[in-house]
Amino acid sequence: MKIKVLSRNPDDYVRQCNRDIHRIQRNYDPALHPFEAPREYIRALNAVKLERVFAKPFLASLDGHKDGVSCMCKNKQRLNSLFSGSCDGEIRYWNLTTRRCLQHFQAHTGFVRGITCSYDGGAIISVGDDKTIKYWSPDPLDDGGSTPQNTIICKTAFTGIDHHWKDAVYATSGESICIWNHQKADAVRTYKWGTDTVNSVRFNPIETSVLTSTASDRSIRLYDIRAAAPLKKVIMKMRCNNTCWNPMEAFVFTAACEDHDLYTFDMRRLDRSLRVHKDHVDAVLDVDYSPTGKEIVAGSYDRSIRIFPSISGRSREVYHTKRMQRVFCVSWSGDGRYVLSGSDETNIRLWKARASEKIGRLPRQEREAMEYNEKLKEKYAQHPQIRRIAKHRHVPKSIYSSVREKRTMMESLRRKDMNKKRHSKPGTVTSIPEKSKNIVNVV
Repeated sequence: MKIKVLSRNPDDYVRQCNRDIHRIQRNYDPALHPFEAPREYIRALNAVKLERVFAKPFLASLDGHKDGVSCMCKNKQRLNSLFSGSCDGEIRYWNLTTRRCLQHFQAHTGFVRGITCSYDGGAIISVGDDKTIKYWSPDPLDDGGSTPQNTIICKTAFTGIDHHWKDAVYATSGESICIWNHQKADAVRTYKWGTDTVNSVRFNPIETSVLTSTASDRSIRLYDIRAAAPLKKVIMKMRCNNTCWNPMEAFVFTAACEDHDLYTFDMRRLDRSLRVHKDHVDAVLDVDYSPTGKEIVAGSYDRSIRIFPSISGRSREVYHTKRMQRVFCVSWSGDGRYVLSGSDETNIRLWKARASEKIGRLPRQEREAMEYNEKLKEKYAQHPQIRRIAKHRHVPKSIYSSVREKRTMMESLRRKDMNKKRHSKPGTVTSIPEKSKNIVNVV
């Protein structure tokens, strides 16, 4: 005689952390769960509401400068190190973990126009209005940290500096692009294309010999330090203030422009931009990519910073405070979780890249619940009510009024173009794509 008995191991259906909570056996047959979709929608709606409730991106203010913060630099070998230069010539060394200033010293007479760190973290190099290049020790405990290790006096003032990602080479911008070596007091190579001032310079982190610059003649210029002449130049309708290379795509860079927009280009085809990032209502002064290359942070004259997905033309976040003024420089932290901004009212602010992200180590169950909520929000992202809640942001009255005014102006221009086409002969009025509209010429 055979007897069949149900046998279950308690370890398979009882949680290890709490023996009083039993795991429920569930049948995933969709026929047994007819209300699964409405239930998931309610969960997604609650998740997106809670995301906005807990959205508190501001973390800390690094206060200490006595004048506006003009530039910032990360140490490529340390995640918690930050160097900042101000408009009164002072340089400060910050520890982002403790949020304290470890060292400060008077570096230049006038503005600190640029500051950069060597590829191995062994030296900090700064340039200023006093026509000097100075080398500093990156160690705040060094006795000679407040005195430069080396000083190079030049004939002209500088506007920017950036270091090579693999070699002991750096580039400066001013009347021309100059390539310097750590071991020499004179420029190794000089590139000059016209007589206009070059405003900024950035090295490519992947194709390390390639660099880009912006100039006062509204041009974006490409150089290769292995060649004797510049490569290409694209002329825009309005001046660009800064550029930044995508750390994951060797040919892609983004330019911050005076016409309130950012333009992402492929250096192999400069006659049109890959993407136009809109939403700012004043000149964009600085831009930086996240370490993953998937997002962009931009600081603007409209006293706000915005975070854009690199594949989208609209921002997903806008950060602002009542006291924050014009944002001169922005930077992404090395781990990709934080954003730094330096503004005109002497403060460096630390923000979370994800406004509602919880800081610290999460338990496994909480982490799984957050991942489940993220998938739900992604699944129902296009539902009108969820999309409205996810996109809603409170902005200052000045930005809100400027957005409405700008929208009215764009609708008027669009209506004007439609009327031109309607009252002209077929084929006489051609529409110019948005990606090519602001590009004047490619040389």
